[in-house]
Amino acid sequence: MKKVLEVCVDSVESAVIAKEAGADRLEVCANLLIGGTTPGVSQFQQIREKCGIALNVLIRPRFGDFLYTDAEFLMLEEDIRMFRKLGADGVVVGCLNSDGSLDLERMEKLRACAGPLSLTLHRAFDVCRDPYQALEEAVSLGVTTILTSGQAPDCRKGKEVLEKLIAKAGERIEILVGGGVNGEVIHQMAEEIHAFSFHMSGKKTLDSGMAYRKEGVNMGLPGLSEFSVFRTDKEEISKARKALDAI
Repeated sequence: MKKVLEVCVDSVESAVIAKEAGADRLEVCANLLIGGTTPGVSQFQQIREKCGIALNVLIRPRFGDFLYTDAEFLMLEEDIRMFRKLGADGVVVGCLNSDGSLDLERMEKLRACAGPLSLTLHRAFDVCRDPYQALEEAVSLGVTTILTSGQAPDCRKGKEVLEKLIAKAGERIEILVGGGVNGEVIHQMAEEIHAFSFHMSGKKTLDSGMAYRKEGVNMGLPGLSEFSVFRTDKEEISKARKALDAI
């Protein structure tokens, strides 16, 4: 039984916190608040230097769906090649067709670009048409891991699908449970559906250090303060680590 705690981080500071709190590996991204996008080179390099654990890099050029234009797909390929050269341990990707099926042709190309790196199929899986067919296709493609909430808003609501996926996957592919994961959820999922690989962000909101704050000018998401800083919560990751170790 292999137990894995993966933490998704979008800053160097969060990466260091997650590593110190007991993460086995990190998913490195930018813009976690919108589901994550491809991180910057300098961000990755600093995390690589400071964190001596496995780093999987999210390759996602934009917010939104997973039906990519030719130009966007070229970005996916080039970014995978770049992060492979920079020392990533794995990449996190996903492409769908307009009918909701897994885009096998493009996924095969991304698998080739990744070479020896581990390949995670991200939560594009959670919005695909048939998760069980996509599971078998992912295995055939040589995908290492599927990150999924069981096609639900969070993993507790997707528990029945997750249980079936874990049973069908066996030892062929890792089912990485994500979506609302914390220490309590880890205990519950391990006990009820025999899940042992988990993905979480465990983030908290901090107040910006800015003293001067111009009002009435919003450059980001509506309703979100420009002076909120999001960081990995060391206590939440530590609780998750303890819960996983206790299984």
